[in-house]
Amino acid sequence: MGKLTKINLEKGDITQLNVDTIVNAANTALVSGGGVCGAIHHAAGPELLKECLKLNGCETGEAKITNGYNLSAKYVIHAVGPIWYGGDKDEETLLHNAYLNSLQLAAQNHIKSIAFPNISTGIYGFPKKRAAEIAVKTVKDFCASSDALKQVIFACFDEENYNIYRNLLNP
Repeated sequence: MGKLTKINLEKGDITQLNVDTIVNAANTALVSGGGVCGAIHHAAGPELLKECLKLNGCETGEAKITNGYNLSAKYVIHAVGPIWYGGDKDEETLLHNAYLNSLQLAAQNHIKSIAFPNISTGIYGFPKKRAAEIAVKTVKDFCASSDALKQVIFACFDEENYNIYRNLLNP
């Protein structure tokens, strides 16, 4: 199982990708913020915020799903990654859970293609290389045990994250 899943790397704007769902690096209130979260809310339009407000927030490490509205993606999975406090507040487990819960939610909703941003590496300050290692391992482990997904994309907006993921995916 899982051998059919393609894991790809893209550099650019996650809102422009042609996938079933994109993952939002969300905050616990599920409202528009900075970085990728703001870009997704802007591209999806005001209906996204209206639906998010009905979800009563989301805990760190968890994920919730909404429609994609004006995005080409049918859905948005809102995953709340941890704020980095130095590594002693279970941040690695919480980041792993944000990715895993997103993957499980995609599988439950019969989603075949998903694109992830670099969760928690922007204003939340998670070290980029360690975050990428957690993301790649979580996705590979999930895909090895499930054939629900056909394509997973890591969408990197900046050159630094792109190079980190490229090195991890093509050692």
